[in-house]
Amino acid sequence: MSTSDFEGFHDQERSNWVRLRTLVTLRWFAALGQAIAATVAAQVYELDFQYGLVGVVIGCSVLANIVSRSTNPENKRLSEREATLWLFFDLVQLSVLLFLTGGLNNPFALLVLAPVTIAATVLQLKSTVFLGVTAILLITLISHFNMPMVTANGFVLALPVLFQFGFWLALLIGVVFLAIYARQVTTEMHAMGEALLATQLALAREQKLTDLGGVIAATAHELGTPLATIKLVSTELMEELEHHPELLEDASLIRSQADRCRDILHSMGRAGKDDLHLRQAPLETVVREAAEPHLSRGKMVTFEISPEQGANWTQPLIRRRPEIIHGLRNLIQNAVDFSQSEVWIETTWSQSTVSVRISDDGSGFPQSVIGRIGDPYVRRRRFSEDGIRRPGYEGMGLGLFIAKTLLERSGARLTFANSRRHGHASWTGQATGGAIVDVVWPREKLVSMDKGDIPALGKNMPIRPWP
Repeated sequence: MSTSDFEGFHDQERSNWVRLRTLVTLRWFAALGQAIAATVAAQVYELDFQYGLVGVVIGCSVLANIVSRSTNPENKRLSEREATLWLFFDLVQLSVLLFLTGGLNNPFALLVLAPVTIAATVLQLKSTVFLGVTAILLITLISHFNMPMVTANGFVLALPVLFQFGFWLALLIGVVFLAIYARQVTTEMHAMGEALLATQLALAREQKLTDLGGVIAATAHELGTPLATIKLVSTELMEELEHHPELLEDASLIRSQADRCRDILHSMGRAGKDDLHLRQAPLETVVREAAEPHLSRGKMVTFEISPEQGANWTQPLIRRRPEIIHGLRNLIQNAVDFSQSEVWIETTWSQSTVSVRISDDGSGFPQSVIGRIGDPYVRRRRFSEDGIRRPGYEGMGLGLFIAKTLLERSGARLTFANSRRHGHASWTGQATGGAIVDVVWPREKLVSMDKGDIPALGKNMPIRPWP
């Protein structure tokens, strides 16, 4: 699965995220709160304001809810335009109420931030900007033009001019800050959701390939004996039928077809390796299996396998888990893509850890994103520094995110850095001699058992067919 499959997440995909019922429910609560506040202000605090007009404005909100519920199904999802108009209506309705009840002298003016915050989470950028600008204009208007609230004694409720200015400024800053904050958090949350979905799909695909390899390897194992018998018998028949050319040709055909069946099963089942085989394998075998698709892409891939000082020279047997193979494969692909001519894969183990280091002779990770490697949809790079070093590359970081997520799921810890293999460094002094990725597992997370502890495999069990 390519990263381009997930590029549609951004602004153009922010339609139909919100249900009409959600906004209707919120508006019911808002109308109820407005009615209670107006009633308390009039009856308890005996404030004088335009009761009739306030009732009409609240009634408009109630009427809008009744009409929308009666003309639309409950599960209707609003389009971009519809959601923008509904939030615009809420913004104007609240602003008119504030105009009738003292403007920014009314403490409930803070609620004008709600429609803009909702817009930032569910609408496109242009709609969010439109509602944000509208909110700023309305806040500014009601700060200068409003109908004051008067107490029973004729005293006009009004904040000092300096406080009114501070409240106006705070609301403006709140509109901008909350919109940016809500939008950024929502964007990152959904980007992470899309990336995790891609990871799950990649893992499911690798699992299916592993299961397929297991079926093929088991088939090759079970058919090995009968095919060998057919080949032996056909060879003996050929020796006895030397003087019967018409029958010799048939025996020769049987033998050649048996060889063909053996070759087909061997080529299809090479991912199976051995038989316990499908569950675990030597460390080098798993690493080479992960690298296999990229060994013939014109770059030299060098394997270095050795234990750390004091460790047993016998390679540990590790679990052939799909997330390990797919994660390492993505890292190796990235190294091959950006290397100049050579990639090194160093595999080591100790009494407590198992490590794989993947490095290349390319220009290294871009300095502008090295701290964010492993995040999905990393797009922004300084062209002057990074674009020249990786020309034509428009990747989003999704491949490295999938690799990091899958390997961390298996218990690994990943670190990304640049080497000084060739002594290169940027103007900041950072190494730029090639990318290095270190993958380190605690031994108990990866190693299934040491070779001396392997039990007898027992009789082969039938493999369940896929549903």
